[in-house]
Amino acid sequence: MKLVECVPNFSEGRRQDVIDAIVNEARKYKVKILNVHSDADHNRTDVTIIGEPEEVKKAVLDMSLKAVELIDMNKHKGEHPRMGAMDVVPFVPLFNTTMEDCIKLAHEFAKEFSEKAGVPCFLYEEAATKPERKNLADVRRGEFEGLKEEIGKNPEKTPDYGPNKIHPTAGATAVGAREFLIAFNVNLATNDVEIAKKIAKAVRHSSGGYRYVKAMGFEIKEKGIVQVSMNMTNYKKTPLFRVFETIKREAERYGTHV
Repeated sequence: MKLVECVPNFSEGRRQDVIDAIVNEARKYKVKILNVHSDADHNRTDVTIIGEPEEVKKAVLDMSLKAVELIDMNKHKGEHPRMGAMDVVPFVPLFNTTMEDCIKLAHEFAKEFSEKAGVPCFLYEEAATKPERKNLADVRRGEFEGLKEEIGKNPEKTPDYGPNKIHPTAGATAVGAREFLIAFNVNLATNDVEIAKKIAKAVRHSSGGYRYVKAMGFEIKEKGIVQVSMNMTNYKKTPLFRVFETIKREAERYGTHV
């Protein structure tokens, strides 16, 4: 038996009926849903699914089509960067599968989804067709609103699959193949978002921090706090505790705490 993991992220974290409708599409297939995590502040849900490659692909494809049907990106507001209704679809090798298998799966998914829904798809991480698209943050830069202005005009924003124009309500989707990723969020006891942004800058690799950390600072208005939101792309080479201790130390330096 071959097993892969997929962690589709879609742009809805508040309307439970919409979340349920999208997740329920996966239940028609022989896959296991390990986790469903919704965040109202980010207005985003991620779902962890495992199963045989073809079943996982079908399950996530139907989830994506339902997301296109139910989510209008013109009305979407949230703290997390996003460019599409089904925003990100990463495939991860699990058991008796290789990264090459997941790259192939990413291509197949992007082709089928773009043909069925008319949503442009950009390949990222190990599936990237260009070096500048390896990093998801670079692919998603400008988000839905920015991409709407650039796609079709800027050759650098030409999708790998699908039409060379934004879907009017569903935006665009990033499809990738990668290793395990840990989403790690640390809340700070302050409402000063600049502190969160400075700490995020201190720990993320792109600005001189830890090699396998991507980080951003967010304001969680409803709770009166801010958050350092991170993706740990290799927890073995950059341990979580080391990053957490750095955040604690930096927070104290700015007169607050985690």
